[in-house]
Amino acid sequence: MKVLVTGAAGFIGSHLCEKLVADGHEVIGLDCFTDYYDIRLKQMNAVDLAEASVPIYKLDLAEDDLTPALPGVEFVFHLAAQPGISATTPYQEYVRNNLHATHRLLAALQHAPSLQCFVNVATSSVYGKYATDSETAAPQPTSYYGVTKLAAEQLALAYQRERQFPACSLRIFSALGPRERPEKLYTRLIGAMLRDEPFPLFAGSLDHSRSYTAVTDIVAGFTAVLRQPEKAIGEIFNIGSDKEITTREGIAIVESIMGKKARFAVQPNRPGDQLHTHANIGKARAILGYEPQTPLADILQAQVTWYTERIFQREEPSQ
Repeated sequence: MKVLVTGAAGFIGSHLCEKLVADGHEVIGLDCFTDYYDIRLKQMNAVDLAEASVPIYKLDLAEDDLTPALPGVEFVFHLAAQPGISATTPYQEYVRNNLHATHRLLAALQHAPSLQCFVNVATSSVYGKYATDSETAAPQPTSYYGVTKLAAEQLALAYQRERQFPACSLRIFSALGPRERPEKLYTRLIGAMLRDEPFPLFAGSLDHSRSYTAVTDIVAGFTAVLRQPEKAIGEIFNIGSDKEITTREGIAIVESIMGKKARFAVQPNRPGDQLHTHANIGKARAILGYEPQTPLADILQAQVTWYTERIFQREEPSQ
């Protein structure tokens, strides 16, 4: 099958591309290589994908001509987005890169004769501060990120409802593992501990809880849809782990793996942050046969190894 992955050079997208190629699919990547974080990290992922024979089109979904990447595409995983909860990223950027970009991609694909399924990748942030409910609960996002990702999800499903466009949406819960974005909790924590620097910890966040999910288990949710799109079209699924831990407990696991204690530099709390997430995956289990399997300690061990070998050991020595 010919599969297009947007955001292919990012964290989840790069893992998905590699899995799809390993499963025998023809994969086309699309990425804008924005400077939201260090472009060198995405370029490093792109090199890995090139070795896996995944071509990446450098295109901006919000303004470029998308037709070169679309001929013959049968499946689309739309991961490209303005990510995260940031006090410095303006609202207009979230609208442009989450909603407007999704609209342009949907419009470009709506008459594609080969398309079997468009998978919109959403987020647990659509639920708001307490992401514990099933897919039928009323969303209550508290951030620009959550608001615009919810709007993009509903736009894709509006195409499905009104135009019989074959779309579904997956709401992802707290993915982690090798290649995780540099502003995320565990990447920052591992880096700070390797450099013997204090870790910037948001006030009160030690007691926040998350359904941290191995990126391999997130990708397993995507491939479950690929195997049975007829069960997914028109639906929303939570994809994540139904096991949760506090930030305090997660930090303790990393400390155990690395054999040292973290030092903290407490920062003001972050507006719009989630306080408690617990992936309710009953629907994905029942319909898709989805079952996350990777223990948190295993994926954190892999993340520590990746960061140490691919990032820390390649850094220029400080003068």
